[in-house]
Amino acid sequence: PVYHEYCDCPEEDPEIWQNVMSCPSQEPQITKDFISFPTIDLQQMLKEIPTKFSQTRGAIVHYTILNNHIYRRSLGKYTDFKMFSDEMFLSLARKVHLPDVEFYLNVGDWPVEYRKANDTPGPIPVISWCGSADSKDIVLPTYDVTHSTLETLRGVTNDLLSIQGNTGPFWENKTERALFRGRDSREERLHLVKLSKENPELLDAGITGYFFFREKEKELGKVQLMGFFDFFKYKYQVNVDGTVAAYRFPYLLLGDSLVLKQDSQYYEHFYIGLKPWKHYVPVKRNLEDLIEKIKWAKENDEAARKIAKEGQLMARELLQPHRLYCYYYKVLQKYAKRQASKPEIRDGMELVPQPDDRDSVCSCHRKKPLREDL
Repeated sequence: PVYHEYCDCPEEDPEIWQNVMSCPSQEPQITKDFISFPTIDLQQMLKEIPTKFSQTRGAIVHYTILNNHIYRRSLGKYTDFKMFSDEMFLSLARKVHLPDVEFYLNVGDWPVEYRKANDTPGPIPVISWCGSADSKDIVLPTYDVTHSTLETLRGVTNDLLSIQGNTGPFWENKTERALFRGRDSREERLHLVKLSKENPELLDAGITGYFFFREKEKELGKVQLMGFFDFFKYKYQVNVDGTVAAYRFPYLLLGDSLVLKQDSQYYEHFYIGLKPWKHYVPVKRNLEDLIEKIKWAKENDEAARKIAKEGQLMARELLQPHRLYCYYYKVLQKYAKRQASKPEIRDGMELVPQPDDRDSVCSCHRKKPLREDL
């Protein structure tokens, strides 16, 4: 049966659940992330992490999952985004019985573990929403894409699925220019605006808000926010990093425009499944070849259209709700198997309660009926 999202009806056998969900047997990024951690020393983590991520600068949440209940405590004052991890772990626990596991989740923007495997002490397996070429964090799907998935299940419209139904005009009727809108969270975005002023027939780029480079607003100007569905009136979308990987990337792929993606050291969990020139057009880090790539797309319209379509299809495959749930489960499962000691509910942890399901009809067929119901 299909249950309401808030029905607490977990499948007790994870193998059955994974088969029903058609979970892939392997996720390449998970395999890669755990190479540095054949065993996980909880005691080392308990000693090191609370000290390393102090109350003044930390964005770490310490989780324990025990008997399918979620417990946590915050380390640091920048942990408000735990609301997103809470909702995903709770949602997953309503669908399948989770392994007993204890871990630290980084809810900040940047990866945090940069030590190498041969360092002493070695790296510790902190879980994050974003990875980088020089970090050892274990990557989960971002809070943004998971929240979007949960919003889909709750019937809210602005999500990964609704974008696919609002992709603007047909390809041949789209505006033949590249588009960018975003905040000033990386200097290359400012350069993008300069390129736009020099090449307005090819590129429409604007900064919607200044925080990091406020002194540049007078020179570069500020533009109004644009509805995301309106992005897809343009044939080409420019994806440039923000503070880390631009979390709009999956949404851009799911539209039917061609994505021109800046080379980046940062990545999300699904990037490993994408190939340049097959799913998107790569652009150098300093954007020096961006105009050249836009011209290429205009001169090779059918090839550009094919790349846009391939990117959309691959994003649909990698970002389906069942794939995200499977990914979360497999990370927790692999982590639990490598723990060298049993997880515990630590001092200061609090139970994260399941939401009230009184507004939904929940009759779990897996639960044995009470005697008076027989």
